[in-house]
Amino acid sequence: MQSRPQTPQGKCLRSIAAAVALLLNAPTSRAQQPGSDDAAQQAFNNSCRTCHSVKEGDNRLGPNLNKIVGRKAGALPNYNYSSSMKEAGFVWDQDKLTRFMLKPDEVVSGNKMQPYGGVSAEEAGKIVAYLQAASQ
Repeated sequence: MQSRPQTPQGKCLRSIAAAVALLLNAPTSRAQQPGSDDAAQQAFNNSCRTCHSVKEGDNRLGPNLNKIVGRKAGALPNYNYSSSMKEAGFVWDQDKLTRFMLKPDEVVSGNKMQPYGGVSAEEAGKIVAYLQAASQ
């Protein structure tokens, strides 16, 4: 197969196409921010939203997570926690929430949470950031 000679217009179009491809694939400054609003909400939606809400009073299979950071574990009214969660004796902070999402039984043995398979530490961090932002 014989290649065609390149015209100035053909070179220009290829250059424009390459520039557009670079722009479309280049991360934006917003996407580079750890825990950006969209990425954090998406992580919550993918891993937590089936069982949890961030709306106060909206308990589902799991308790609502509105203002979870700073809340005593197992203390939300109108939710039927496991006895081990009611007796956990700590207040949720960023570290505890992250660890609980990754390995719930290591934080509160006998809890009722069924982890959504395979939440990474990065996703858990994004989820905590989302919970904090959504609770303000």
